[in-house]
Amino acid sequence: MSKDLPYWVATSAIPGVGTATFNYLLKHFKTLKKFWEAPAEKINKLKIDAKTREAILEFRQKVDPRVYLDTVYERGIKVVSVVDRDYPANLRKISDAPPVLYYKGTFSTNKGTPQDDLALAVVGARYCTAYGRQVTEKLVFDLVNAGLTIVSGLARGIDSIAHRTALAAGGRTIAVLGSGIDVIYPPENKNLSEQIIKNGAVVCEFPLGFAPKAANFPARNRIISGLSLGVLVTEAAVDSGSLITAGQAAEQGREVFAVPGPINSKMSGGANNLIKEGVHPVTESQDILQILNIEKRQKQAVTKNVVLPQDEIETAILKALDSQTLHIDRIVAETGIKIDKVTAALTVMEIRGLVKNYGSGIWGV
Repeated sequence: MSKDLPYWVATSAIPGVGTATFNYLLKHFKTLKKFWEAPAEKINKLKIDAKTREAILEFRQKVDPRVYLDTVYERGIKVVSVVDRDYPANLRKISDAPPVLYYKGTFSTNKGTPQDDLALAVVGARYCTAYGRQVTEKLVFDLVNAGLTIVSGLARGIDSIAHRTALAAGGRTIAVLGSGIDVIYPPENKNLSEQIIKNGAVVCEFPLGFAPKAANFPARNRIISGLSLGVLVTEAAVDSGSLITAGQAAEQGREVFAVPGPINSKMSGGANNLIKEGVHPVTESQDILQILNIEKRQKQAVTKNVVLPQDEIETAILKALDSQTLHIDRIVAETGIKIDKVTAALTVMEIRGLVKNYGSGIWGV
C-alpha cells in the first residue's frame, strides 16, 4: 500500500470534493498529507466555495485517514488511486479520471493479461423491448467470444442483460455504480453484482454509503465510457441516459456504435438518431471488431508480454517498478543509478512497451 493512499481515499470521501477540487488540492499542497495537516487558516484561503471549505474542516476533525481506509478494507472493498499501477489504463487517459476508485473483484489489466484494456461499453434502455434484448444478447455473446470485456452500469434493462450475457458466455464484465460500493442499485441486482465480482469487478468513485442520486449518473457514465475503447448503444429512446454516455465517449475520443431499430419503435429513436449523426451502425459484432482493430491490439498485447529487458539498468528499473508506480526520483533512489541513465533507459523502454509514462515524472509497467 502506498503511504499516500489513506490521504487520497479520505480526501475523495469529503462531501463536495469532486475530481476538479481534488486535483486543485493536490496541485496546491503538492501532497495530500500536507493538505490534511494544513492549519485551518490555509484551508480558508483556498480558492473554492465556502461550503466546501466548511465541509473540509469538519471532515478533517472527524476522520482519521488511516482509520477510514482500514474501515474500507474491513468491508472487503479494494481501492486504487490514479497513480497506482493497478488503475485501469483506459480510464487513466481521460481528462477527468477519478482520483480514487473503490471496487470489488479484480481488474485484468497491466499485468500481462490486459483483457480489461480491450473493453467495450454496452448500454441502452432500462425498459427495453424483446428486440433490444435479442440484439444485446447476440452481440455481447459474440464480443465476449472475441476476447472483449463488457462494461455497463448495472441498471435495469439493457445494462443487466449485457452483464448477464457476458457472464453466461464465460467472459469478464465490469459494472460501474452511481452510488457507494456498498449501496447496490437497483437493489434487485444485488445477486447479479455478486456474480460479477467473481469474474470481473463492481466499481465506483463515490465513498461508502453514498446514495444513488440522479445527479450521480452522468459522472458514473463518464467512467463507463472511460474504461472502454468504445460504447455500443443497442436500444435507446430519444431521451435515454445512454445518449449521455455516447456523448461522453465521443468527447473522450472513443468510438461510438449504435444498433439500428424499427422506425416505428420509440425505444429505437435515440439509437437511430445517433446513426444519422454519424456514429458507426452495427448489425454484427464484426462491425465493432474491425473498427476497434481488436485482432491487432491482441497481437500487440502478446508481443509486449514477451519483451525482455536488454541490460542491467533496465532490469533494475523493472524490479523497482514491480509492484507500484514510482516517480523518477524514487526510481533513481531505489536503483542507485544516475538520473541521466535512468531517463535515457526509460525513454527507450517506453518505446519498446516495457514501461508506461503516466506524466508528472511518474512511471509504471
